[in-house]
Amino acid sequence: MSQSLYAADTTAELALAGDLTRPARLTVPDLLAWPQHEADVSFECATSGIQHHRFTGPLLHDVLSAAGPVFDPARRKDRLRFLIAVSGADGHHALLSWAEIDPDFGRAPVLLAATIDGTPLDRAGAQLVLPQDRCGARHISGITSIRVDGGYTSWA
Repeated sequence: MSQSLYAADTTAELALAGDLTRPARLTVPDLLAWPQHEADVSFECATSGIQHHRFTGPLLHDVLSAAGPVFDPARRKDRLRFLIAVSGADGHHALLSWAEIDPDFGRAPVLLAATIDGTPLDRAGAQLVLPQDRCGARHISGITSIRVDGGYTSWA
């Protein structure tokens, strides 16, 4: 799409939806109110080579935990069935497991970046940043939605 999805004076929003007790709509200024984490990231981009950036933003785990995922906290492994689907304005999607970001399991420092190289992402929208990924394929720019789905109760 050649035109911007957002007018020059519009702040981008992302929707937190799915199996959450407190779904929400968040902007970059909302994300800046969370404790900020920094990540210096280098990843290989298939079209433009190696990219180097510094991102800041809250941890995905912190934001989603505050939205109240509906797993049973008394059953530690119940959260392992939850998946997280992230969609961007450009049509890109990524899928993560709750176990990847959970401090009791994978503890991956996945960010909902509110800035890139010191520049706020108010109009462009937050970015999904997985510092541990060598390839940038799961990096999602201009996040429009994050859906938490715990419907995987059976492995039959």
